[in-house]
Amino acid sequence: MSFLDKSRASRNGGWMRKRFALLLSLVALAFGAAGASPGGDAVFFAGAAYAKSCGAGWTHAGLSWGHKCLRRGQFCKSDADGEYHRHGFHCHTGRLQ
Repeated sequence: MSFLDKSRASRNGGWMRKRFALLLSLVALAFGAAGASPGGDAVFFAGAAYAKSCGAGWTHAGLSWGHKCLRRGQFCKSDADGEYHRHGFHCHTGRLQ
């Protein structure tokens, strides 16, 4: 193999590596976009499971720190009073009203 053949092979190898890297990034992008699509069945069923987990007399609430079942008299985070307001509760004293 002469010097010219080696340089041509390295040039083609670089081109092939770039092409392979592009292909991998496109595949990763395609799978990432498919997994992040809104309205998937997994999201729907997870929300439905949370909605069914609260018993009678309890209110299901999707709060910033997680899904909770709320009831009057429970301990609450007074600094998050606005979040409780969305679900019909007040938290001014440390207990739900």
